[in-house]
Amino acid sequence: MMRQSATPSLRSRLVWRLVPLQAALLTFLVLLVVGTLWGTGLLLDTRDEEHVIDVLQKAVERDAEGKLDLVSTPALKALRSSVPDLWFIIRDKQGQSLSEGSVPVEFARIGNALDHISQARLGWQLLDDDPRKPAARLKRVDTAAGNVQILTATQGSMSAGKAALVTSFVFLGFALPSLLLMTLATVITTPVVVRRALTGLDAAADQARRIDIERRGARLPVEHVPAEIVPLVNAVNDALARLDEGYARHKRFAADAAHELRTPIAILSTRLESLPQGPDKVRLTEDAARLATLAEQLLDIQRLDQNRAPFARVDLVAIGQRVVADLAPLAIRAGYDISFESAASRIETMGDQTALERALTNLIQNAIEHGGRRGTIGVRVTLPATIDVMDQGAGIPEEQRARIFEPFYRVQPLNRGAGLGLNLVREIVHLHEGRVAVLDNQHGGACFRITLPPMF
Repeated sequence: MMRQSATPSLRSRLVWRLVPLQAALLTFLVLLVVGTLWGTGLLLDTRDEEHVIDVLQKAVERDAEGKLDLVSTPALKALRSSVPDLWFIIRDKQGQSLSEGSVPVEFARIGNALDHISQARLGWQLLDDDPRKPAARLKRVDTAAGNVQILTATQGSMSAGKAALVTSFVFLGFALPSLLLMTLATVITTPVVVRRALTGLDAAADQARRIDIERRGARLPVEHVPAEIVPLVNAVNDALARLDEGYARHKRFAADAAHELRTPIAILSTRLESLPQGPDKVRLTEDAARLATLAEQLLDIQRLDQNRAPFARVDLVAIGQRVVADLAPLAIRAGYDISFESAASRIETMGDQTALERALTNLIQNAIEHGGRRGTIGVRVTLPATIDVMDQGAGIPEEQRARIFEPFYRVQPLNRGAGLGLNLVREIVHLHEGRVAVLDNQHGGACFRITLPPMF
């Protein structure tokens, strides 16, 4: 069984590349949100403002004339020394005010517009103003001078705890669930998207699996193939076209060579017939017959490939009788007896008579070549539509029987045969939707059996 490739699929590659990208984008988004909150002052510590308001609350009182005044308490002294940019505005309900420090113009103009507000944070429009300006804190408190409104903008530095809390909240409450949701969506949808996108490529792959040497001219379809893969499909189609052209060129060469050889082989055979009888004549005659057979086999391969005649009713008994009669002199000269028998006077099938005669001729010539020059070569036609060719030679080893029908394969490497005859037999039988197999002859040797579809 073939091992599957360890190369990851396109689906897994996309998933494992999209998920880290999504995580990186979400991390950037979290940092952007936290940075925005920080820049707008929402992450700045407001405890200093509350401290300022508490100090001022305890220091506010009224003087002898009833005006707002500040008592220089130790806390107030410490606040003024620690916060050099301290500013504040204190207003009572009667409209009296008390201020200190450099109050921004925008806050100084507020006046009594916010008297009805108990507490608030006053910010800035980021698009129109300088975001570096601190937001102001407004709170109404009860003091020794009565209920007053305190407005200040003293802020501390960023609170690490608050920043960590907000960051954790944004990450756990938004980023992590979003990442899990996008990962799940990616894992589910990516295979679907890839499968749909590669539907045309699957069709091309199915077409490629059906291409074989007998179905030349086939090309892979480019319809519905992703644009990125079209150059690959076109390159494969160009390669198939070159292979078809090369195959046709070799076929033409083989056919032309076979035609050119027929004439000198026929002349050689005629001259050999004029030689006196003897062992040398027998061997030379066999060699000439082998050359003639090879030329005919090359032509037969060409005929099968290009000129497949329509099937008609053929009589296997008549085919067997003719072929045995034609090859009997060659078999007898090689030292064999040859016999023919049939189970009926007529056994029919649908087929190409010339091709079937060539198949049977090749089997008998194979028996003459490998039968050990002894015993009987028997041809038997049986019902429903079977032809057996038997010899009494050494037989064919079990482990080689599956390969002997391959082109140019020979049981003995130094054998004088070309290895085309049995392959031609298989091609002819397959053309007739039959099968050919090699069995053991009950009298020793090999038995080649052709089984064809019978006529009913």
